[in-house]
Amino acid sequence: MCGIVGYIGPDEAAPILLDGLSKLEYRGYDSAGLAIYNDGRINIEKAVGKLANLSEKTGGGSQVKGSLGIGHTRWATHGKPNEVNAHPHSTENFSIVHNGIIENEAMLRRTYLNDVNFVSDTDTEVVVRLLEKFTSEGEAIDVAIMHLIDIIDGSYALAIIDRRNPEYMYAVKNKSPLLIGKGEGFNMIGSDAMAMIAHTDTFYEIHDQEFAIVTRNSVDIFTSYSKKVDREPYKAELDLSDISKGTYPHYMLKEIEEQPLVLRRIIGEYQNDAGELTVPEEILADVRACDKIYIIACGTSYHAGIIGKHFFENISGKPADSYIASEFVYNTPLLTERPLFIFISQSGETADSRAVLVKIKEMGHKAITLTNVKGSTLSREADHTMLLYAGPEIAVASTKAYTAQVAVLAILAVAVKNKIGIDLKYELALIANTIESLCSDRELYKRLAEEYIAPSRNCFYIGRGVDYYVCLEAALKLKEVSYVQTEGFAAGELKHGTISLIEEGTPVVAIITQYNTHLNTRGNIKEVTARGAKVIRISTKGASSRRDQIVIGDVHELLTPLVSVVPAQYLAYYTAFLRGCDIDKPRNLAKSVTVE
Repeated sequence: MCGIVGYIGPDEAAPILLDGLSKLEYRGYDSAGLAIYNDGRINIEKAVGKLANLSEKTGGGSQVKGSLGIGHTRWATHGKPNEVNAHPHSTENFSIVHNGIIENEAMLRRTYLNDVNFVSDTDTEVVVRLLEKFTSEGEAIDVAIMHLIDIIDGSYALAIIDRRNPEYMYAVKNKSPLLIGKGEGFNMIGSDAMAMIAHTDTFYEIHDQEFAIVTRNSVDIFTSYSKKVDREPYKAELDLSDISKGTYPHYMLKEIEEQPLVLRRIIGEYQNDAGELTVPEEILADVRACDKIYIIACGTSYHAGIIGKHFFENISGKPADSYIASEFVYNTPLLTERPLFIFISQSGETADSRAVLVKIKEMGHKAITLTNVKGSTLSREADHTMLLYAGPEIAVASTKAYTAQVAVLAILAVAVKNKIGIDLKYELALIANTIESLCSDRELYKRLAEEYIAPSRNCFYIGRGVDYYVCLEAALKLKEVSYVQTEGFAAGELKHGTISLIEEGTPVVAIITQYNTHLNTRGNIKEVTARGAKVIRISTKGASSRRDQIVIGDVHELLTPLVSVVPAQYLAYYTAFLRGCDIDKPRNLAKSVTVE
């Protein structure tokens, strides 16, 4: 992991690669490197830490000449984050960059490379050593690549250059995302369209166990059996302005405040000419035919899935459950006779979720993907796709994509069967307006974060029912960007053990939006206050009390997760800001988790 960019064309490659890698910084990384071909040799430059260190080392790329190159930002999986382990990895003739994990690297070392003295601790070096070995034994490079595909187990996206063949660049993919950017007189390779969008909006997909041979003017894609693939390119629906911070200091703040726009966009995309909310009939037919919905996701998307379960059961009358993908794939529960699977993933490339998709497709079950990325792996491999229309989300901590997931789940639930008669178009429009009003209270959130949360090392979110589901997401948001250890708890569970952690000054955030349980949660607030906790109360107007610091305008009770999460996102943002954290790129985290 985590970001790949390659370029072949008439221009100097290094500045283009550095610019592309900068568009992938949001994914998280700990080192970066370039390999640039020039005059018979490949020049390697690496740096630990921020991409700015590599840029400074190379004069913004101007000091590394050549019009063929590959670049990489690495998030350490094998070996410490240092220059030796940083990509690219090279042999006498080849340089490669790699996203993913080679699962059988130990076997490959023993079987093929027993006499090799490895320089790094990485699994990636195994791949480049194998490529050197196979070609030195007489295999043509395309045959050597097919040989690699045949023997390597795991996930990999590879970009390769060969000093003996500088008119070519090579791309290989299995499970990890990789695209080819098509230009006029140049071509590119990238793990994300955003790395190439400044130069082209036209891309070729590479499917699993395929490889591509790329020149300035051509792209040829082959299967692992050397069969040429006839595939048309597609245009990405991205704009450079979508990935700019504009006047905002951080992407996270920008994306929090884009949520009303996202909701309005979703309403517009999921309605017909008569203004009625719509979902493709083939999706509805599969959902209606199932006897249970299994929602599969990770992290923030899993939290959206829990709320989705709530929607399906209360709006559609459909049994549903939400599962953590990494648990489901190895500990699959007993399935019903006619299951339907919904996969939720911002990127559409989440490896844990894809592992489940592969498994259930082998079992013959239907699948729907909810994703923000058209043409992503989960989207291609599921039976149906519902897009989130959130626009590019750059900050690692998801905000607007989470809101979009919850909104699209609500649309699907209503479209399947609206047994409670909810006017969802009206309600989502009301929620967009309500979030806009919440965005005007920045100073309040900053003051509360400064007074209650930022000085502490621990924090707790408590709530009941759907508020508890939001607490899980709110807690994740706070801990991932501010490093304050935070947990979300069902408020009624406090007295069953968790209250032992409450001490003088412990911050507790209570979410109260459900009228039928608001008095119960307020009783729990009294319990923690009596033990010294400092409590922030987030409530809707109909369930509010005069002591509540944050009061949200009333919306439909089922849909309160769309509004109650917003103050929590702000509290996370301002706590991280006050603690001096790297808000958009929290330590140790990546935006798209493309390895299991």
